[in-house]
Amino acid sequence: MKHVSILVPKGNAILSNVVGPFKVLMAANQFLKKAGVSDSDFFEIHLVGLDKDYSLYEGLFSIHCNSTIHDIDKTDLIMIPAIRPDKLEEDLDLNKDFIPWILHQRNVNKAEVASMCMGAFLLAQTGLVDGKQCSTHWAGMEMFRKMFPKVHLVSNKIVTDEDGIYTSGGAFSFLNLMLHLVEKYCGRPTAIYLSKFFEIDMDRVDQNQFAIFQGQKDHEDDAIKEAQKYIENNVKNRISVEELARKYAISSRNFVRRFKKATQNTPLEYIQRVKIEAAKRSFESTQQNVNEVMYQVGYADQKAFRTVFKKYVGLSPVAYKSKYNRSVAHYERPTAW
Repeated sequence: MKHVSILVPKGNAILSNVVGPFKVLMAANQFLKKAGVSDSDFFEIHLVGLDKDYSLYEGLFSIHCNSTIHDIDKTDLIMIPAIRPDKLEEDLDLNKDFIPWILHQRNVNKAEVASMCMGAFLLAQTGLVDGKQCSTHWAGMEMFRKMFPKVHLVSNKIVTDEDGIYTSGGAFSFLNLMLHLVEKYCGRPTAIYLSKFFEIDMDRVDQNQFAIFQGQKDHEDDAIKEAQKYIENNVKNRISVEELARKYAISSRNFVRRFKKATQNTPLEYIQRVKIEAAKRSFESTQQNVNEVMYQVGYADQKAFRTVFKKYVGLSPVAYKSKYNRSVAHYERPTAW
């Protein structure tokens, strides 16, 4: 039996991250019983809060917890749901009393710990992912890097698994984390059944196709901000680092250093990401083919364009267009038997 503690954070807890894991683990229990693997529940599931009762979203929802942290002496797995991105610092402060309990369970009782989406921020505050891989929602990555520079943030991964610490990417990718955990604890057949029962795309590993690159402008380097604007306004042009450095009267070496410090990207990476984001928008909304879009964003070599596109998106240009442009979808008439 695995004792699972699904935390219920104060503030407006993200309900899907509480109810979803609960339902998946309950379904795993039912499957294992029907399959004759277990006579009793494999997962003992507790909703664990700092308080017993929560009122959420101005009273529209409420949660009653099985237990508070003071009632749980030992648990095997702690699951940390997402906290609100719009009130991140406030929610981290509201939930800081979870941290000593999480550390005690991890360091003394050897509990495993999993975070979902923006729950990675609360996990990172414990220090348990310092030097380890961690994923979170793509929209929170810039802030995460600034707040937790010791953590190895991976932008593309749906799920990370390192030394009994698990994290998942944004929003509903927690479902892939749940399948990963169920497979680890209960075996592949149980995970496959749950994948089919809940209609979850199994073994999805890359979240880059969902990310929207918005540029990192939350910094105070005015010259670099101007360079970012120039790059974004000249997507069709080929821009070199040397050209940008000359334009803003900065040595090339110093320009690269300042750009990386301000944006967390080298100038070349930033140029590539801006061009690829423009290409994605064209694939989503126009009938242009790959070559037309490629030329439109300043590439002349199809192989180079495909390589860079797949690096940042996780799909080929053709696959991305087929997936996100509705007009590309077509249906063939079934062949008569």
